[in-house]
Amino acid sequence: MAFWKPGTVAPGKLSVFVGFSSIRCFALQLTLFQPCLYIGSLVDREAEKDSEAVIITYSDTKHSSLALSEQRKQLPVYNHRTEFLYCIERYQVVVLVGQTGSGKTTQIPQYLHEAGWTVKGKVVACTQPRRVAATTVAQRVAEEMHVKLGMEVGYTIRFEDCTDPGGRTRIKYMTDGMLFREALMDPLLSKYSVIMLDEAHERSLYTDILLGVLKKIMKKRPDLRVVISSATLDAEAFAAFFSSKRSPEATPENTSILSVQGRMYPVDVHYLAEPTSDYIESAIQTVFNIHTKEPTGDILVFMTGREEIEQVVNEIRERATTLPPHKYSDILALPIYAGLASEEQMMVFESSERGTRKVIVATNVAEASITIPGIGFVIDTGFVKIRAYNPKTGMETLTTAAISKASAEQRAGRAGRIRNGKAYRLYTESAFLNDMQQASVPEIQRSNLSAMVLQLKALGIENVLRFDFMTSPPAEMMSKALELLYSLNALDDNGRLTIPLGMRLAEFPLDPLLGKILLDSGRFGCSQEMLTIAAMNVFVNPTSAVSEQQHRKFGAFEGDHVTLLNVYNAFIDRGKKSAKWCANHMINFKAMSRALSIRSHLERYLVRVLGLAGPSELTACTQGDQRHDPQTITITLRRCLVSGYFAQAAKAAPDGTHWISARDASTTGVSVPTKLWMHPTSILFKQTPKWVIFHEVVETGQGKAYMREVTEVDPEWLQELAPHFYTLKRAE
Repeated sequence: MAFWKPGTVAPGKLSVFVGFSSIRCFALQLTLFQPCLYIGSLVDREAEKDSEAVIITYSDTKHSSLALSEQRKQLPVYNHRTEFLYCIERYQVVVLVGQTGSGKTTQIPQYLHEAGWTVKGKVVACTQPRRVAATTVAQRVAEEMHVKLGMEVGYTIRFEDCTDPGGRTRIKYMTDGMLFREALMDPLLSKYSVIMLDEAHERSLYTDILLGVLKKIMKKRPDLRVVISSATLDAEAFAAFFSSKRSPEATPENTSILSVQGRMYPVDVHYLAEPTSDYIESAIQTVFNIHTKEPTGDILVFMTGREEIEQVVNEIRERATTLPPHKYSDILALPIYAGLASEEQMMVFESSERGTRKVIVATNVAEASITIPGIGFVIDTGFVKIRAYNPKTGMETLTTAAISKASAEQRAGRAGRIRNGKAYRLYTESAFLNDMQQASVPEIQRSNLSAMVLQLKALGIENVLRFDFMTSPPAEMMSKALELLYSLNALDDNGRLTIPLGMRLAEFPLDPLLGKILLDSGRFGCSQEMLTIAAMNVFVNPTSAVSEQQHRKFGAFEGDHVTLLNVYNAFIDRGKKSAKWCANHMINFKAMSRALSIRSHLERYLVRVLGLAGPSELTACTQGDQRHDPQTITITLRRCLVSGYFAQAAKAAPDGTHWISARDASTTGVSVPTKLWMHPTSILFKQTPKWVIFHEVVETGQGKAYMREVTEVDPEWLQELAPHFYTLKRAE
């Protein structure tokens, strides 16, 4: 495996092509939309949407020993404090451009608070695309302000509200989805004086929706200020959106752009001379090449997901033991990805012992919204996992895809935060120049839009096709979303929300399919069991919560959903919620504790939306005449699952090697066959049930689509419970 740096002779070749050899900050003046008086320089940095949870922190080894107040003054954004406050006073919309690490996220809300934007009970909101970002930033800001988290500074994420019930919270960090949910209850978001959409360049689904919603709110609330925070040079697009002719209130005189120049050191970029067939092994080899040949500096490795990360971390740890201890420094390999315990995530920010080099193996969590101190080298595999919705098959898959050029540059830039750095790209320069897209596709153009459509209608936007999107979603995806919601009985024949089901689904903090299952569970008599399955299925990754051996031990031949119920019940009944019991049974105690907490939140939601007096009124299969009949119980559970998951069904192929998607291309019953395989982690992996439903599909690099969280069903249930969606051939 050979790398070469553009501008030098490629290995084994005589080419002297001069290419991209370093990434540096440069100034670019903007003079559009009559910007505010104090425009700085823009940073040529771009980023891609991160599908994983992320931690945002500020740490700089140069200033880590300073007091918090002094550290704040060392941030690049501090030099633009006066300019920003002028702009926010003068203009209704401020587009703030500044690279990762400039201090936008932690400092801007504090500047607004100090300048009086939170008087008379008003609140400054700052949205984040990811949950862990909101919680971690809030904790940091509370420390800087010397207040208790949850009082003057708090956060709100799904199923967790850490704000003052008495209304003393003045700075509120939250996920973009939670702010949109608040708009369902308060359409004018009246308690907020300033709303900051952070990391807007990532173009998450709910950030894009909020852009349109805020644009409408501004017509009724000229006092509202909106800050669009971006780490890339797409400021013109955001400013143009708010200055369109369709919104006369947001005129050019009402929109400004302010840029913050951050720190950046040169980064030498090296490419592979030839493509690699195994980027995982290539990444590991590159780690040890750097460790044995390069001076001090920690290493950041980008992989696609948890499985790859754990594999790489374990392999690095094992191979590190074979290095001569007196010749090379120690290696400390650490993972960071969504679902990792917060204590383990925070370890990547801690200083390593003298004579130890940290190797951080991460998803694109570390690409844009994270500043890890000490990074001098980046290894970029060139891939990322994204969710992509195919309207023809009606399935959303978790697939591995090539990153964009913007993402590649963002990754390389992680090596230039505190010193000159090097980036090793595990792909050729030709692949970078010719095969990668310039920027990532906005999430709204590649996602299942059913939840979004449902919530927009709940907000009173009946004609969602005419909603003012910054980037319009494909018409076919919107059509499919409407069809699915109609089949769920969430929409009537006129496309309006049904009462009460449609409105309840819009309020429920789950995907419409799973929300429908919970709302239907009462008539099936299994609400308590479905609450457990929902909490386990959505928030616990079975492969990380339970070892494969133990997964089989609790297994139910009907499928994975009942198996998850068995695991949870054993944890509650036999395990008494104890960490020791979990350790003895190779079960992740923290994951189970999280499922317990989420179940409690879901239970309160269900009690509220159903108008019940309390949890005791929720039904359970173990009550009544069925309590001693396990077969009846599992049939009831599976029928209830079909009431929501009917759109995600598959039939075994005649040879039994795979399954064919039974999803209709339309409500007329014309099917589009799609080959699916059973995921190896499924309890049904070595079985061949004729008909199944599944929770999600994961696509491999070889193009195979694997079903995860699978349960065997009777095809008659599909026709009975979803008559508008399926037309089964009786002959089959």
